[in-house]
This record gives sequence, structure tokens and C-alpha cells, in this order.
Amino acid sequence: MEMVKFEEYPFQKLARLLEGVTSPSEIWDFTIGEPQFPTPEPILEEVASHLPLLNRYPKSRGEGELIEAQREFIYRRFRNPVTGEGIEISREEIIPTFGTREVLFNFPLFLRPRKVAFPNPFYQIYEGAAKVAGAEINYLPLTPERGFKPTLSQLDGDEELIILNSPNNPTGSVMELEELAEWVEYALSRGAVLVGDECYSELYRETPPPSLLEACKLVGNDRFKNVVVVNSLSKRNSAPGLRSGFIAGDRELIQSYLRFRSYVGCAIPLPLQKGAVAGWRDWESAEKFRSIYRRNLEVAEEILGVEAPSATFYLWLKVGDDLEFTREAYRAGVKVLPGSFMGREGAGQGFVRVALVYPPEQLEKGLEILKKVWNGWKQ
Repeated sequence: MEMVKFEEYPFQKLARLLEGVTSPSEIWDFTIGEPQFPTPEPILEEVASHLPLLNRYPKSRGEGELIEAQREFIYRRFRNPVTGEGIEISREEIIPTFGTREVLFNFPLFLRPRKVAFPNPFYQIYEGAAKVAGAEINYLPLTPERGFKPTLSQLDGDEELIILNSPNNPTGSVMELEELAEWVEYALSRGAVLVGDECYSELYRETPPPSLLEACKLVGNDRFKNVVVVNSLSKRNSAPGLRSGFIAGDRELIQSYLRFRSYVGCAIPLPLQKGAVAGWRDWESAEKFRSIYRRNLEVAEEILGVEAPSATFYLWLKVGDDLEFTREAYRAGVKVLPGSFMGREGAGQGFVRVALVYPPEQLEKGLEILKKVWNGWKQ
């Protein structure tokens, strides 16, 4: 029996890197993209008031009310660039999921592609899923020269599954609608499946980032053939523990995948589905959190003198030796994540990821410490 050999997770690598490093008692942890804000009351109230439903098995399909709430979100948030109307997803083109981590892991297992491509550095689940599926991996390096975006020229041509992540974790880059449209056309021409990880789509400063669903409409792929997207409430509504996401797109893929999911055992507990309905319909809280993260990016620009990205809540800070910088920052009281821990084949080296997830007035204190380290480091 040959077991799958997973790469050690970035946070495990970080723990080893910082072993024996002396640090202050107070540490500003900028490593994890976990919102440091209370989950909105409407979500909490719905979950609490429906706890008696724990005596029922949830459906793999998800409850109709949650499906409708997510369809409403897509219609209100994403527009057909040709007609200007909201994008309508049918009930057969969407599945509520238990967050997006599980779907990003098990969807490739369902497809069983021989070769997978995804941006590099990347969310580690992409690689883990590809390894379990037994797929060859084409790592698409994200470089400053390309604006930290993948390009079609990086593909080998025989990939059966391609994952895009825009807005991007960790770099904060955002692909334009026309760029996404080129990837849709490529996937159609090659018969490849294109997955859009759009979990940061609601964290933007000015212009809402486009979706692959919109790109499909732009090129006349009206029923999203070969294309699916995933999204989540975790960042949008400060509810990572609610584990509410969805996968939407190509009807044939979605319906086949739904059958697969009935064997996986990842149905969403009914009280959490009730809370999720409230969350997907809560636009006021989403705007509140977006304004906080917008201010956080401004604070980072003011204190560090860098250009922050137009989306996400991350800084992708160029530091040179990312491992030694991380150790030095920890000595001063700040934890950051080395870019090389998130990449392969040298991608991410020389950068650190800084998650701006605290309230602005608290964030300033941590960034001032980081500034001192960074200024001394540059000199």
C-alpha cells in the first residue's frame, strides 16, 4: 500500500521556523486570513433558534431556502456584461457546500483529471487534492512582471482541470473580465474544466472583481459549459465557522458532482443552513466589513508606504530573505507568513503575506512594529 505524501502545511512549517526564537509576550498574528470581527447577529440568532433541528439528517442537496438565497446573491452581485441584467443560476446549476475548502478538495477527486494546473503560490488544498487524485501538476508561477497573474502561455495544453483564484490569495491580484474570458474560451477549446475560486470576491476597495460566470456570458457560453465557481460567506460576513459556500456553473458537472457528494458525507447541519440563509441575504453587514478592510488597506499604505492591492485583505510584501525576515519580525512581536511556504519551485520566495484582519485602530499598532522591522531590514 502506498500512501499519499502531503507537503507539510504552511503553518506547521512556520511553527518549526520560529522554534527557539525569543519574542515579546504580546504577538500580532498576521498569518491567518481569519476575520477578527463578531459574526452578525442575524446569523447567530437563526442558528440558535433552530438548534432543535439537530435531530434531523440534512440533505446532501441542501435545503431549498438556502439554494434560493445563494441564487439571489449571484443574481444581485454578478451581471451579464452583454445585457446588464443579473446572472440567473437555475436550481440545477448550484449546490450549497460545507464551506469551500471541502469542495476544492473533493471536486478534483470527483473529476479524476490526469493533469491539473493552478497558480503558484497557492491555497494548499489545490495541491493536496491533485495528489490524492493522482494528477500531474503544472504550477503556474505568479510573478511581479505579470502582475501576479497566471497566463495561458504557461499551460502545457494537456491539462484537464485548471483552477484560477481571483482575487488571489496570497498576492491580492485581480484578473480582468477580458482575461477571464480568454481562459473560458481556452477551456472550451480544449475540453478542460475551469474552476474559479472566488472566495475573496466581496473584499474589494472600489470596483467589484469580475466572476468567471460573467466571463462565460461575455463569450456566449450562456450555460457555463466546462466552468464552475465557488464562493463563501467566511470573509464576506465574518462567519468562517458557519462553513457556508456554494459551487455553481455547468449543469451537467453540477448534477454529476451532486451524486458524488451523496457518498462523501459533507451535508450541512440544518441550524447552520438557517444561519447561512440570513448571511447570504445580509448585504448591510457585507458592506460594513468591506469598508473595514478597505480602511485596513489604506492604513497599510499610510504606515508602510506600499501600494496595497485592490482586493482581499492581504499584503504581499517584498522583503528579500522571507524566512529570516519572518524570524526577525517575530523577535519584534509580529508574525507573518513566508511566501516560500505557500509556493513550489521557488515561487513566493522573497515575499511575506500579511493578513490585515484586525480593526483599523488595532491594526495600526501591529503595522508600526512591522514598519520598524521592515525599515531596518531594507537598510
